[in-house]
Amino acid sequence: MPHLTKKPTIYLPFLGPQVLKIAQMVADIGGQAYLVGGCVRDMLLGLTPKDIDIEVFHITHNELEAILKKEFKVNFIGKSFGVFKLKEYPIDISTPRLETIIGYTHKSFCVSTDPHLSITKAAERRDFTINAIFLDPITGTIHDPFNGREDLQNKVLRHVSHKFTEDPLRVLRGMQFASRFELTPHPTTTALCSTLVPYYLPHERVFDEWQKLLLKGTKPSLGLEFLRKSGWLRHYPELQHLINCPQDPTWHPEGDVWTHTLHAMDNFARKRIDNPEEDLLIGLAVLCHDFGKPLTTHKDAQGRIRSPGHDVAGEEPTRSFLSYLTRNRLLIEKVVRLVVLHMRPGELFKSKASDGAIRRLANAVGRMDRLLRVVEADDEARPPLPPNKEIIEWLLDRCEMLLIKDQSPVPFILGRHLISLGHEPHPLFSQILKLCFEAQLDGRFHDETSGLVYLQEEILPTFKKSLRAKSLPEKPPPPSLTPHTSQALIAEV
Repeated sequence: MPHLTKKPTIYLPFLGPQVLKIAQMVADIGGQAYLVGGCVRDMLLGLTPKDIDIEVFHITHNELEAILKKEFKVNFIGKSFGVFKLKEYPIDISTPRLETIIGYTHKSFCVSTDPHLSITKAAERRDFTINAIFLDPITGTIHDPFNGREDLQNKVLRHVSHKFTEDPLRVLRGMQFASRFELTPHPTTTALCSTLVPYYLPHERVFDEWQKLLLKGTKPSLGLEFLRKSGWLRHYPELQHLINCPQDPTWHPEGDVWTHTLHAMDNFARKRIDNPEEDLLIGLAVLCHDFGKPLTTHKDAQGRIRSPGHDVAGEEPTRSFLSYLTRNRLLIEKVVRLVVLHMRPGELFKSKASDGAIRRLANAVGRMDRLLRVVEADDEARPPLPPNKEIIEWLLDRCEMLLIKDQSPVPFILGRHLISLGHEPHPLFSQILKLCFEAQLDGRFHDETSGLVYLQEEILPTFKKSLRAKSLPEKPPPPSLTPHTSQALIAEV
């Protein structure tokens, strides 16, 4: 059989003793256990798999359950699917199954298990050939019915069978696989993907694939280009509109906004900091940072291409795009702030802005180190032009001096200070504290002690009579960043 290869022991260091124990227990009662899926792919690439999938042939579901329960604590994830999860180890164990689509959602499958399926038949339901390789953990024998190792060696992303079309999420899986392993999609796979539509896909499944693109992809541009070639950008119009959106070749010799965004995404990926929460936020902001250009790009009287206000104009398309992916409102707000403010560092540098202006920007964006990561990815995405490191270095030095590199300015004067001065809680407290914070941002005082002096000498005299009143209507708090408020945010900083 041409797809069988002996590869003894070189994979075994990747496997814990539990895997070999399970394989031996299965063999002892006449079964055959194989590792399959991503764990085999990763081992062939020399990577340590985080999760292990085992598929067990030639014994029944009940026999498998009985031997597992003797040695392990087991969770049952849908007995009809024949899937077992070990509670204390990242190991999933299943019996071979056939899946037939009977509806439109990802749950609309008729599933039947058959321990006597051939490996080839069992592998047909898998998405890509690189994930359809079976490995015997005892002998190291590989069964590769769809030549996945050859595709992995040649960096080709190829679907396994006609069953690929039963789950449109596989297009997004292809996106993140192309990015993570730098694969070139086979033309027949790209053509097949173009026939699928992302109907009835839950947000959490879609977002999971985008997260993998951003958090694991070494070249996100390859995944995004796969979406373009497969026609799937039509489902993400904010991305599609970047294609053929022109830029001034003096400042952007790399080409249109789409090409610029691809470069920026690869820059971001090279400088991830291995903090998933932070990297996800920055990756999304870099992806969305020029969404406003298709709305603002035009030629001026001299024939030069301009995109004035594209940062502010990017707010609504960013919200629209992210609403396809996630219901996490806090994440969306953070991304929008970075998009809306991504041009401000350059403007502050040109004007040699005051400490107060820099503090205000830090307060608006939340954390300057996040904004600087977006600016850096953007600035380095104009090949062959060299990056302008002076802006980043200048602003970073100023932020470190002002102690606002990785946090927004913290108010020195709080409500408790007003109470300690003998004032009872009052609706005017919020207005007084806001004035104090504005003065702090402007550099009128630099610590709690000098802030108290400023409060008593400059602020409280104005409110002395009002604070004696029993009740005054409280002014509403400043609005949070919502659609149509980004212009106000820009003006504020």
